[in-house]
This record gives sequence, C-alpha cells and structure tokens, in this order.
Amino acid sequence: MSTIPAPSAVDALHGPPLPVLGADVRVPLITGDEVSYGALDYAASAPVLSSVWDDVSAYMPYYGSVHRGAGHLSQLSTDLFERSRRTVGEFLGCRGDDEVVFTRSTTDSLNLLAAALPAGTQVYVFETEHHAALLPWPPERLTVMRAPGSAYEAVEIVAETLACHDPQRPGLVCVTGASNVTGEIWPVGSITEVAHTAGVRVALDAAQLVPHRRVDVAGLGVDYVAFSGHKMYAPFGAGVLAGRADWLRTAAPYLAGGGASRRVVHGDGALSVEWQQGAARHEAGSPNVVGVHALASACRALTAAGFDALAAREEALLERTLAGLAGIEQVRVLSLLGGSAPRVGVISFVVDGWNSAHLAAALSAEYGIGVRDGMFCAHPLVRGLLGNAPDHSDECGAPEPLAPGARQVNAVRASFGAGTPVEHLDRLVAAVAALARDGSRWTYRTEAGRCVPVR
Repeated sequence: MSTIPAPSAVDALHGPPLPVLGADVRVPLITGDEVSYGALDYAASAPVLSSVWDDVSAYMPYYGSVHRGAGHLSQLSTDLFERSRRTVGEFLGCRGDDEVVFTRSTTDSLNLLAAALPAGTQVYVFETEHHAALLPWPPERLTVMRAPGSAYEAVEIVAETLACHDPQRPGLVCVTGASNVTGEIWPVGSITEVAHTAGVRVALDAAQLVPHRRVDVAGLGVDYVAFSGHKMYAPFGAGVLAGRADWLRTAAPYLAGGGASRRVVHGDGALSVEWQQGAARHEAGSPNVVGVHALASACRALTAAGFDALAAREEALLERTLAGLAGIEQVRVLSLLGGSAPRVGVISFVVDGWNSAHLAAALSAEYGIGVRDGMFCAHPLVRGLLGNAPDHSDECGAPEPLAPGARQVNAVRASFGAGTPVEHLDRLVAAVAALARDGSRWTYRTEAGRCVPVR
C-alpha cells in the first residue's frame, strides 16, 4: 500500500497544492491494494477547487431562473449571473466594449464564432490545433497552415500565409495558447501583431492556457478568446467566448429561442422577430447559472492564488517530472516547438515496446494513476509527432507488446495543475520506470476497444 511521502522541496519552496475535491479519494488496485488516486488528467477536466464547491453550495438554496423573473430568488440569480459576467471580463482583461458570452464549452464558443463570421471571412489555422479549433470553420473558407518546428517558425508561417490575404476580405487566425498535447505555449502576442498588420483578427483558444497562466486579452491584443470552465477547476458545463462585439452583434443568433428574442409578432401568416443585442443575442434558453457562477468563482480563486506563484510551482513540477522521465531510456516525450519552449502542465510521451493504451491501463490498474491515452482530439498533430503513423484504430487498446521498431499510433498524456501533489508525479515516474523495466504485473485484454485487466 502506497503512502504519501513528506512534503518535498517543491512544496517547501512554492507551497502546497490548492485544495481540490477528491484529494483524499482512494481507489482499489487490481492487485488488491488501495492507494490515493493520482489524478493526472487535468487537461481533459480539472478537479473542482474546494472554494468553488463552497461557493456553489452556498448559492444552491437561492437558485432561481435568471432574467425577467419577478421573484426574489430570480432577481438574486440574475444579479449573480451578470456579476459573474463582469468577473470573467475582468479576469480576462477584456476591453471596455468587448462582449462576454456564456456558452457550454470551448468547442461551443468556437462554433458560435464560426457561425458569426461575416460573409466571405477567410480563416487560418495550424494543422496542429485541437479539433475544437480546427473543425468549426467553413471548409471553402479555411486555410490550414503546416506545423511549425519552433515558436519563431510559427510566426513566420503566419506572416508568409497572410501575405496572400485579400485585404478586402475579413480574416481570422485561430490559434491555441498552449497545446493540449505537448503543453507548449504558443507565441500568441507575436502572431497577433503579424495578423493585425495584415488586417486579420485573432481568436485565441485558451482552454489549456487559462488554468495555468494569466491571459490578458487587451495586453495580447487578441480579438476573441474562448475557454471552458471544466478545465479551470469549475466542471459545471460552462464556457466563454469573449471579444469584439461587432461580428457578434450583426450575426444571426447562435440559437433561436427565448432570451435571444426581444420581440416576436405574428401577422399575415408569418413571424416577425426582433433579436436582442449584446451577449443575450447568443444565449437563448435558460442559461447555466450554476456553471457560470462556478466559473466566476474559479476566476476569483486563481487570481487570489496569484498566477506567478502558481506558474512557479508548476514549472518546478514540470522540471522534476521531465527530468525523471528523461532518466528512463525507453521514454520519448513529445515536443513540437523544441525543448526550450515554455510549457504548462501537460506532458505526452510514448514508451518503446508499449502500446500506449496498455501503458495507461497498467498505470491505472496497478498504480492508481489516471492519465489519458490516444490522440487527444488533435489527430494531425499527434500523427505528425509520432512520425506520420497511419491510423490503425484496431490497435488502440491492444495489450500486446509492439514489435521492435514498430511505430506508435497513440500516446499517453499526463496533465496536472494547481491541485496536483508532488507525490502523484513522483509515482508516475516510478511507475513508468517499473513498467518499462519489468513489464506489467497483470494480464490485460481488449474489451470494447479499451485495454482492461483480466479479472
């Protein structure tokens, strides 16, 4: 049975992790033992900050439907909802005339933006983007840029590509702030300068950046920013699209329905609709006031903790973990922009001789560590990092060892953040070393496309 060691030098220097729900959860191992759960899948959904849960719990007795309700609880909820909008705008450093629209997720936000593009807008994205930023745009108006090999090259590719942009047409570059595969931070400020010089706007996919670093919309100069609450310690189904109001103001409502409509008249056999202006235009239906409140609470909590302090602790954890993995001969950590590129707490890697689904299953079943395996909704990027390996979906989940020299078709991703104890990452490194050296201690099989232990 594992025990958590005494606080390390990381905690002594940078302080303990922020309190999150689930920190004391223990999980059974296939061996019959029990350990504290090593939650290393933050890039998919981060755990709930304890302070966020406290805020949500305190609000729930006063829950009511927002907007237009005359009752006291409805008015309280409406005030909470709109104050949350202001909190998020301040957290992002939005300009005074920017809109903050609440959505379901980053994916929802970028699809909303795609639906709001003026006619003829040309969109530019790197092939390395998450599918949420790669797929929403009209194919006939999409230019996909090649993968860069460095931050400098990323800026150069944008400059070369936009040199051919028709200045008479609206344009938009959509770029990630931090890769959900490698964790590498992209040169968003420099890309924005180049884009604006060409008369092209920039949308920032900040899903992986916002939980780890301060995002200043006005400072970066980006025109739009999208992110999700569930990646920043508020997993209650809310997201944000914030930025320039003009495209949003003139676009057809993202959803048609109550809340988005200001006035509806039936006459002469037809409906006449006057739509709302501002954020309400794109927030039809009953909004997720609990999720929005949680998201705003997380914004306040991260601001209070201080991004400089959070980043310093995370960088120490990154250095410690990368050094540990570097000491395992069979491990290759994936990188696109080069070893010196700054990262957030996301590390993807492969281990020679191991199908990554098998490795992830063994980490869970034998060591109580939760990671993610696959291509992380960024298929072109992961295929490129793995040497343009073909997509053999039948190999995913296979427990059999890879043949010598065989190409990997997927990877393992460990991701962490402000709530991660040092012990979870130390246990990961020790477990990967043991599995690479000795193999798994259990038998595994493929079941419903997943690698699972034989019970």
